[in-house]
Amino acid sequence: MTAFNKIEQLPSKNTQHSGRSLCRDTRAWLLRFMTGHLSPQADWVQHHIAACPKCQRRLAAFGKVNLAISILKSQPHNLDLLRRANSQAIKFLERNLREAPKAARLKTALPQPKLREKYASYRYSAANIAACIAIICLTKVGVFSSMEKLQMRGGQIVKEYYAHQAGQDLADELFKT
Repeated sequence: MTAFNKIEQLPSKNTQHSGRSLCRDTRAWLLRFMTGHLSPQADWVQHHIAACPKCQRRLAAFGKVNLAISILKSQPHNLDLLRRANSQAIKFLERNLREAPKAARLKTALPQPKLREKYASYRYSAANIAACIAIICLTKVGVFSSMEKLQMRGGQIVKEYYAHQAGQDLADELFKT
């Protein structure tokens, strides 16, 4: 049975449950919510959390854990932090889960940096290489040869101006090529 099929069986606020059973069911569904299977906006979840101090404390503790994790992410840390955190977390699991092969792999896991973080120190070198390639391509296309033509045409216009204003003799003398 999938999580979506089970949603239809959720307890409503009118369902008769013992306090303990409803609390346990709510915690189970809150766990599903935290893993993305259930919306926190469900009426029965909202009503129960508003009325149950035990679930309010658990939800507050969950918020504190999220805050602590975000602070840890923002601070530099040793590479073995993940391994140490996993080892501590595994101690709180049930015995059969502690001895599972996945738990053994978690005890020795090291963080794998993202590709962007791994090569971040090379970003300026890559930008410089890209700029050099762009200059070479522009030269190949002829941008710089067009600039030389523009400079020669500008010189001819200035020579014509002097020829018209001061005479051809003076213009020839000034612009000997």
